[in-house]
Amino acid sequence: MSKVVLRESANEIPAAPRGQRDVALGGDRSAAGVEMARVLRTAPFRMALDASGAGIAHWKHDPLHDVVEPMSHHVIMAYNGTVQRMERRSGRSIAIGTFRPGVVIIIPEGSTSRWDIPKPVDVVQLYLPQTTLKRVADEAATGSPAELLERTAHPDPVTSRLLLSAADVLEGHEALDTLFRQQLMDLLTTRLLAAHTGSPSAILPTRGGLSPKTLLRAIERLRSDSDADVSLAALAADAGLSRFHFCRAFKDSTGLSPHAWLRQHRLEQAMNMLRDTDAPVVSIAATLGYSSQTAFAAAFRKLTGESPSDWRRRAR
Repeated sequence: MSKVVLRESANEIPAAPRGQRDVALGGDRSAAGVEMARVLRTAPFRMALDASGAGIAHWKHDPLHDVVEPMSHHVIMAYNGTVQRMERRSGRSIAIGTFRPGVVIIIPEGSTSRWDIPKPVDVVQLYLPQTTLKRVADEAATGSPAELLERTAHPDPVTSRLLLSAADVLEGHEALDTLFRQQLMDLLTTRLLAAHTGSPSAILPTRGGLSPKTLLRAIERLRSDSDADVSLAALAADAGLSRFHFCRAFKDSTGLSPHAWLRQHRLEQAMNMLRDTDAPVVSIAATLGYSSQTAFAAAFRKLTGESPSDWRRRAR
């Protein structure tokens, strides 16, 4: 399973994971998380990355007047702050836009530009490798090259809403957060191919669920309490499908995405343990794979509206 790095806000700029440092030191382009930490001069409020540096980061940073150097990922941003005018210079090109909720910003991999943003910024960023963009394009059979366009405060409420909601779904649970990040990346990549390339692609929806045997095998993997790999890649490979088609077939069969199914399963496990045992909440959190009691309690409250302790008292 890909390693996920989860980090809440801190006072120091985080050191890059090894995979990201290797990219930064081994070529002319830094991993996106490395370059963003340098130019924003702060730590992310929340971050979930794999070893390659691909993933999601939520930043709250001060006004910016600096050059963003070439990066080894495409960076797609959704803005969540106060309305403000900004300026972006790429070579001789100058783009003046208005940051507001519902717009997206795209920095294609390898590009560089100077940014002048006069007010503080609240933004969620997706770091997308070109290999992922090409894979999804191939799996979806778009038949067109996967080259993202540069966008500056471009209206796209669909992409913006998907990306902004992502930061609130991260739960401090490695398997859940990995599965969610992978699903979101494929979903957003599909959207980007349809709306933000030089030749936008019409991606036709696929129909038809998994066979009963294949569905049962996928559910057994998701329910396993062992160290079974429940990444999207492993689930899809076990079913003999691409990630793109597996997600759609699984949801067609169950009504839920793989991430939502596993999230619901973990909630049911938590409820059974709270109701039927006297195990401390901190032990239940550890047994279910949460990074801390706080992360477990926040995830439980998000789904039930109650803390684990309050739910236990009411359920008994």
